[in-house]
Formats: sequence, C-alpha cells, structure tokens
Amino acid sequence: MEVSLWIAIAIVFYTYVGYALVAWIWAKAIARKSKSTLLKGFEPEVTLVVPAYNEASILEDKIENCLALAYPEDRLKIVFITDGSTDNSAEVLAAYPQITHLHSPVRGGKAMAENRAMQFVQTPFVIFTDCNSFLNKEAVQELVKHYQDPKVGAVSGEKKVMALDSAPGAGEGLYWKYESFLKRCDSEIYSLMGAAGELVSFRSSLFQPLEKDTILDDFVQSLRIVEKGFKVVYEPLAFASETPSTSIHEEMKRKVRICAGGWQSMFRLGGLLNPFHQPVVTFLYVSHRVLRWSLAPLMLAILIPLSFALAWKGSGMSALLFGLQVLFYFMAWVGWQAEAKGKKSKLLLLPLYFTIMNVAVFLGFFRFIRKSQPAAWEKASRAEIPTIMVHQKDVSEVV
Repeated sequence: MEVSLWIAIAIVFYTYVGYALVAWIWAKAIARKSKSTLLKGFEPEVTLVVPAYNEASILEDKIENCLALAYPEDRLKIVFITDGSTDNSAEVLAAYPQITHLHSPVRGGKAMAENRAMQFVQTPFVIFTDCNSFLNKEAVQELVKHYQDPKVGAVSGEKKVMALDSAPGAGEGLYWKYESFLKRCDSEIYSLMGAAGELVSFRSSLFQPLEKDTILDDFVQSLRIVEKGFKVVYEPLAFASETPSTSIHEEMKRKVRICAGGWQSMFRLGGLLNPFHQPVVTFLYVSHRVLRWSLAPLMLAILIPLSFALAWKGSGMSALLFGLQVLFYFMAWVGWQAEAKGKKSKLLLLPLYFTIMNVAVFLGFFRFIRKSQPAAWEKASRAEIPTIMVHQKDVSEVV
C-alpha cells in the first residue's frame, strides 16, 4: 500500500511540477544552441477565418479588430462563417463588402464550419480565430514568419485572459500563464503539443477535414500535423485576448466540455503514443497532455483513501498527507461557495481552480463514454468586453 501511495504521489508531482522543470531545463539547453534564421518582410497571402455562431452583439467589434491588423490588405483575405446563426449577423457583415461571408442554415459545430470554410481558402496559409477573441495588430505577421521553415506545419498564438477582478478570470488567467510556459518549452524542444482555437494557423495543404463530431478541432488538427512529421510552433508575440467566464459554474461547464474532448482526442491520436515512431513527441505528448487528462486526476482521487488507510494503521506521514488533502479540498469547497455568493478570495483561488480542473476530467470522461458531448458546443457565458478593449483595436495594452 505504501508503494502505491508513493507511485501516486510521484505521478501527481511529475505531471504538475516535475515535467515543468524537465521541460524548462531541456528548452533552455536547446535555446542556447539554436539560432533564428527567420527573415523580416516575409508576407505571403493568408486567409483569416472567423467562425461565428450567433455573435451579432460583438461581430462589428471583431470585424474592426480584424481590419486593423498590421498586414498588407491585398495579401490578407478575411472570411466570416456564420453557419447555423439565427441572429442578424448577415446584416452586420453586409456593411463590410471587403469581407467574405459564408452562411448555411445548418449548424454542424466549429469543426464542420472550418471544414466548409477551407473549401473557399486558396491561399497557402490559413489562420483561425474565435469571434470573441481580439488579436494584437502584429498577430498575422508574427504567425506567418515561421513558415519560412519548411518543417513548420502550424503556428499557434498565445491566449490571454483578462482577469476583470473575478475568480473565474483570475483562475483562468493563472492557468493560462502556467500553460503558456509549458507551450513555450514544448515548442523550443521540438513542437507544441496541441494548439488552442483562439488563434492558430496552418499550411493549407496540410489541413485535414475533421470528423463531424470532433470536440477539440484545433487541438486534433494541429497534432495530426505533428503525426505527419511537421512541427507546430508557439508564437507568444501573436496573441488573442478574451474575457473570462461570467461565473465559476460557467467555467466548470467549459472545462467539462474540454475534458470530454481531451478523452476523444487521446483515442483519435493513438499514433502519438508509439515511442518508436517519434520518441520526443511521445514524451512531450504523454507528459503534457495524457497524464493531465488521465492518470494524474485518478492518482489524486486514489491518494485520499490510500493516505487515510495508512494513517489508520499508524503512519504519521500519511496522517499529515491526509490532513493536508482534506484542508486543500475544504478550501476549494469554501471557494466554490464563496464564488456562488459573489465573493472571492485570492487564498482560495488555487485550490478551487485546481480542484475543478481535475473533477472536470472525470465528468468529461463520463460524458465522452456516453457520447453525450455534442460537437456544437453550448456557448459559455463570458464577461462583457471592456470599452477600452473594443475601441483600442490593439489589445496589447489591456491584458
């Protein structure tokens, strides 16, 4: 039983702390040896695609943000696809003839919208961005510069969350700072282990139509490119900023959907688990993604009864470990209750967000095996966009 306890502790520690240390040291070693050969002035034709489902309330702001991007107008084609939308998106877009508007009354989810949009893309590179994410002016230039390297198949930007003095915002922002650190390390070592849909680009020739029930479309798309032997680069100088969920309950719903998609992705990307094909990729993928979506949450759950049983037998260290776990999860529960009442505490933020992340893995797993998570997500309720963010167009100063 003691051996099982130490194995569980080791897996949890490695997943959340140990891998970050290994990746940081490895990335630093590689960075010292590598030299950038990217040239300025590389401005190929690019298509920017924005899937937008019933986003009329923020559509004009997103359009203005896209039009303000610092990239030659004759080399940047902008496409909005509003499949399934029942609001007045068409009327809003009609005021911008320089933008291509695609619409079908049938809603098939983001993966299907992107598949359909790609039928109209004739440029060598394509960028996808969410409608509720606002880009910095240099985003396109910073993404496409990496395609001077023929080994690069996709480039992902950075996601930034505006805290807005809320528990969901602070928690999501804290998580994305940690996640961005790991992404930088993965990219330095070899390749990013999955792109986020807020801002991601691909070589159009490598884009592979996804299954219609795909939940994490950009994650699967980018890692299938890695399976083909190409790299996915992480570029933090290209970023998408968005507001957080309006409540911790909304954030929990979002996390459960993501975790359901994580389980689906692990089954569909089984080739990445073969260490004989791409050993470095397998190591990065398992360490960064698979453990966090599978073994680590399971070990956290097992640690509770294991430490209690050993404490019952008289182990002082196990008693301390059990007590710390009880305290940690009690703090998470108090944080959840406080958030539900509109209160917040920085002291409770880490236990709360860490706990909902891991509980979401189990809920997402049950949703995945029941096949009850549709590809067409119910949109999470997010905080309103600050006025400064809307009118400034360049969001780099407000995140």
